[in-house]
Amino acid sequence: MISRTKRIARSMVVAAAATVTVTMAMPAGNAFAIDHVECRGGENFLKIWSHLDGRSSVDCYANKGRIGFGSWWVDRISTGNNDLVYYDVNGDSVRVNRWTDITFPSRPPKVRDIEIL
Repeated sequence: MISRTKRIARSMVVAAAATVTVTMAMPAGNAFAIDHVECRGGENFLKIWSHLDGRSSVDCYANKGRIGFGSWWVDRISTGNNDLVYYDVNGDSVRVNRWTDITFPSRPPKVRDIEIL
């Protein structure tokens, strides 16, 4: 007969092995936490100038992830230290590399979502 101490120890080892197996089998998910942040001079945030229905806006974003942009017309993008993909209302996606400042004076895109890579 197995002693009580050995049974407890064996149960703990089996539980630990099961935990490790489940942890290894689960896919590692990426935590996407894009944030709308306050625009501040000297920061390398993604910065987007846009307009819609007579209103204009300047918005800044930080951290990896994807967020809805409300189908606003984009006049200018400064990517800072972020690689960006924007998705327009026509279903196209456009990648803009970090350290890029681009303006759209005559035909601005109407952007549905933005994603920091």
